[in-house]
Amino acid sequence: MGRQHFRKLTLMSPPRRYALRDDQWERICELLPGQKGHRGATAVDNRLFVDAVLYRYRAGVPWRDLPERFGDWNNTHRRFSRWAEKGVWQRVFELLAADADNEYAMIDSTIVRAHQHSAGAKKKPAKTRRSGAPEAD
Repeated sequence: MGRQHFRKLTLMSPPRRYALRDDQWERICELLPGQKGHRGATAVDNRLFVDAVLYRYRAGVPWRDLPERFGDWNNTHRRFSRWAEKGVWQRVFELLAADADNEYAMIDSTIVRAHQHSAGAKKKPAKTRRSGAPEAD
């Protein structure tokens, strides 16, 4: 029985660090354009696209450095810009911000840390040189 349990664990794909969980996806998927029955083209994979955007912002990488698993970076950037112009991201944010369970996503000064050199050290006075001008009376 131990080997079968181990095989199950190894066959399951590990959760992606920057990807949405299923419950998170279910909350926003109806807000996104490109679904069957909507006007315009049907999107190939909205979830992969949203995961690409999350990866880009959470990892802090430029669009050009998106991993290949997300597809062409330029198409991803273009689609991101179109959604921003149409207000899609705004609607998603408003939906998520209205949920009290998302308190973990809010940032305040109790969470933000200062760099180690920014606190506790005595300030050194600025070194000034005298100019060649005569002193004022």
